[in-house]
Order: sequence, then structure tokens, then C-alpha cells
Amino acid sequence: MATQINPPQPVLPVSIDDVRTAHDRIRASIVRTPTLISRTLSEMTGATVYLKFENLQFTAAYKERGALNTLLQLSEAARNKGVIAASAGNHAQGLAYHANRLGVPATIVMPTTTPTVKVVQTEGHGATVVLEGETFDAAYAHARVLEAERGYTFVHPFDDPRVIAGQGTVAIEMLEDVPAIDTFVTPIGGGGLISGMATVARAAGRTIEVIGVEAELYPSMYNRIRGTDMPCAGDTLAEGIAVKEPGGITSAMVRELVDDIVLVSERSLEKAVSLLLQIEKTVVEGAGAAGLAALIEHPERFRGKTVGVVLCGGNIDTRLLANVLLRDLARSGRLARLRIRLQDQPGALFNVARIFDQERINIIEVYHQRVFTTLPAKGLVTDIECEARDRAHLDRLVLALQAAGYETAQVELA
Repeated sequence: MATQINPPQPVLPVSIDDVRTAHDRIRASIVRTPTLISRTLSEMTGATVYLKFENLQFTAAYKERGALNTLLQLSEAARNKGVIAASAGNHAQGLAYHANRLGVPATIVMPTTTPTVKVVQTEGHGATVVLEGETFDAAYAHARVLEAERGYTFVHPFDDPRVIAGQGTVAIEMLEDVPAIDTFVTPIGGGGLISGMATVARAAGRTIEVIGVEAELYPSMYNRIRGTDMPCAGDTLAEGIAVKEPGGITSAMVRELVDDIVLVSERSLEKAVSLLLQIEKTVVEGAGAAGLAALIEHPERFRGKTVGVVLCGGNIDTRLLANVLLRDLARSGRLARLRIRLQDQPGALFNVARIFDQERINIIEVYHQRVFTTLPAKGLVTDIECEARDRAHLDRLVLALQAAGYETAQVELA
């Protein structure tokens, strides 16, 4: 009988020793964020859910880890010349903050469309911001030009072994805090975080499943690994992982180390952001909520497992956060807009308001429409925004209005 020879395992650019060394290198200068169980989310999803609060880093994102690990390995000459990056998000702020703290000049190239608040925040960390082009690709190309012209060191947001090793330190801490974790659920943008975490998982001496999460609108790594050709475009709440082209290094590592990739809808992302604020009292951005969104949308995939979820960032625009919360209230029935057909005569609105009072439902806004309607001239439509305790409470109001003879419909969200 012939002896079976196992094929040689590929040599990957990042090893567990690289991640452990990175952790020793950076641990004194980053926040040792907690990994805590969420009993409520565990009950909701059927998994035992542990959350890693990387949104508590100084710049509110895990990106500091990879940036700092890279900065600390630069030669004296490279540090004196300075570093450069192309980013409009968390990588920009993480690199700028630690470069300034270490006395390394930092230049960040951002698209001209970058919100002013992000420009100001990055400049506030001591970086020089250059606005160039309307897209990330244009900003990236310009950063590479400046790198060559001025001798800067380019710090890639994900496709660099030093960055990947730094991001992998998240998993080192999670397993130190909760050795029972058997599944990592990790957002994927360019792939740096999941590549580093998967490196740690494979060296754990036991089976730890690694599941990546992408927004449905940007399935770039999913396409790369599975050979599909789904479009990558659209306005996603998870703009931090809205990457059209994943890295070459990270793609190879994901192909070798990651067990599966799941996609999540915008509605699940919104729900996850809202739940984390309501239940855990913590603010996360869309990308930071992607792991929980996966548990919400694919509960059967994770039921019964002990899951480690990384809340990888908390930088979300406050107006956008307000919209997400209000939309979630509307979907849950606690906030609603009812469209009611009335006769245009004295007392009509008063009589409707009496029913709201009887059902103890609060009226927030009233909108009358007499002109732009297909109703007869003596008819009108009124939209009433109201607040109920829950969906059942709202349903009782609608039944009461209909029983009183009012044609009533709820204006639904998309």
C-alpha cells in the first residue's frame, strides 16, 4: 500500500509569531479593549455572543493596531522622511494619531468629496491632508505619486504583512479573555483584519471557525474567493468595508485560512447598529456592526456556537445614526405615519384625534393635503406621525380608526 504524502502547506506572508511579536510591540500604546458577553444578543440569536469593543480605541477603530505596528518597524531614515496613506476613514486617523505621537510626519491623501468633519479630525491628529480626485482610486494614485517624488513610506490600509499582523492582535486578546470562543465573525473590507485574525485562529491548537462578513452591495472578497461577478456599487451603511478590490496578499490568506464568507443586507446592518446602541449602549458604525448583522440575518449558521464578534469601529455621522435609529423605530411599529382619508369639514381632525387619545398613542406631527390629491374637492388626506409602545399597540389603533369608518393605511418604509 502506497504511503500517502500530504501536500506541502503554502507559506503565508504572516505567521502567528508575527502577530504575537506585533502584540508585544504595540500593546503599551493601544487600548486593551474588553471582550464581553452580551446575554441579550445571545438570547436573540441563539449563539453565545461575545463582543470585542474596538470602537473604544482612542480613534474609535481597530485600524490603530496595524498602523502602529508598521510605524514601529520603520528605519530612522524612513521615520524622518515621513509616511503617506490614501484614506478617508479610520486608517487615516489611526495612522495620523500614532505618527504624530511618535514624531513621524504623516501625509494623508483624501478624495475631494470627503466630509469636512473627517478632514478636520485627521488634521487634528497632526497630519497634512491633501485633497485629490473625486474617488478613492484617484486619491490612492496621487498618494503613490507623492511617495515616489518625496521619498515617503506608503502605509497600505490592509495589503501589507505588518498591517495584517497588527490587526491580528485583536484575536490574540479575544482568545486570552474568552478561551471558549469557537467562531470568529469578522467584517471584511480589504481583508487585513480577517487575515490577521484567521492566522491566530489556525494556530490555536483547536478548531476555531473563521467567518467573514461583507455588505451585499460590496461583495468584493466573496467574488474573488468564489469566482462570482456580483456588482460592487451603491450607498451602503457599511462604508468602512465598501471596498471594490480586496488586496492581493489578503485574498491569498483569506482563500487559505477563512472558512466562509456571508453577505448581509442594508436592513440587517441598520438593525445591528440600532441594537448595539439600545442593548449594549455603544455606538458603532455600519462596518462595525457587520458581525452582529450576520448573526441576525443568518441565525441558523451560528446557533449554538460561542461567537466572537469584533465591533471594529465607532465613527458614524450623528445625523446618519439618528436616521438609522428612527427607521428602526418605524420598522418595529414604535413610530409610524398613518394616512387617513377625511371629509373637509369642522371637527373632522378633532374626531380622529379623540381615537388616538382613547388608544393612548402620542401624535407627533400632522400633515394635511388638500390640493395634491386624487380625492374629490371636499375630501382631504391627512398624514399623522405617531408614537406607539410596540407593533401590537399600533395595530389596535389602526383597527379602531377603521372601525370608526376611517380609511386608514400605514406609510411603509422601503
